[in-house]
Amino acid sequence: MTDQMHSSLQAYEQLLQAEFQDSLDEELEMELDDARMDGLIARAEGGVPLQPGDLSRRTYFSELLRLQGELVKLQDWVVHNQLKVVVLFEGRDAAGKGGVIKRVTQRLNPRICRVAALPAPNDRERTQWYFQRYVPHLPAAGEMVLFDRSWYNRAGVEKVMGFCSDAEYEEFFRSVPEFERMLVRSGILLIKYWFSITDNEQNRRFLARIHDPLKQWKLSPMDLESRRRWEAYTQAKEVMLERTHIPEAPWWVVEADDKKRARLNCIAHLLSQIPYQTVPRAQVQLPARVYNPDYLRMPVPDSMLVPSRY
Repeated sequence: MTDQMHSSLQAYEQLLQAEFQDSLDEELEMELDDARMDGLIARAEGGVPLQPGDLSRRTYFSELLRLQGELVKLQDWVVHNQLKVVVLFEGRDAAGKGGVIKRVTQRLNPRICRVAALPAPNDRERTQWYFQRYVPHLPAAGEMVLFDRSWYNRAGVEKVMGFCSDAEYEEFFRSVPEFERMLVRSGILLIKYWFSITDNEQNRRFLARIHDPLKQWKLSPMDLESRRRWEAYTQAKEVMLERTHIPEAPWWVVEADDKKRARLNCIAHLLSQIPYQTVPRAQVQLPARVYNPDYLRMPVPDSMLVPSRY
């Protein structure tokens, strides 16, 4: 091997290492945010920060990256076999649904795996068939859709907060099993997760948001009211799971007091629900760059450049 070839190989390896390090930094940023939240909780409670469990950081990161690699394989399988996948993420406020969704989608193509997080219905939508506003977000062939809350709003927040009538509530329970069976018969793979946290853990996470200026926006008046109505939400959840746990679309409960374990457990379980294999890929060949001797690259005016402050 010539010195030039050896130098080129070293440069290439350094480039790959830098890319991998940048990828790790994305997760590290979120991980540091979790640690910052724990510190805020401890100060708010006047106590000592929680001690880490026996799940070491090394184990967490290595398993997360391994599972995310499997999610990429699953994505390829979904596209290759033109599957339609819907995953529902339900649970109390601050249960960690968003954190899991972030880790699922972090390495995936957003055009294939997308998130549906619908706002409160507007005046027109309130007059529609209840499920109508969710239908446009369902996947076509070769797509995955993750619902950050779903049509189960009616069985939870709408029931507890009095946003629906008793008749609408009962009609939901009559309709939703048939609606989900229709989805399954149409070829959609429907997977439903409920993230379960304890009373004390939700209280800790709300305190963190109150004392964190970067996360105060997450605390809506509805979230604060949900703390007061903890028992009402518990009763609504129990009724919901009992009446909508059907063979075609069963519920899966994720114990979510430990956020890291919840993420790993949920992703691992999701992977187990869709039998997939590695899709063979043709070797990628980078085409040679075309050089035109008549081309002259124009300079960018200094007035257009973003200042280099870092």
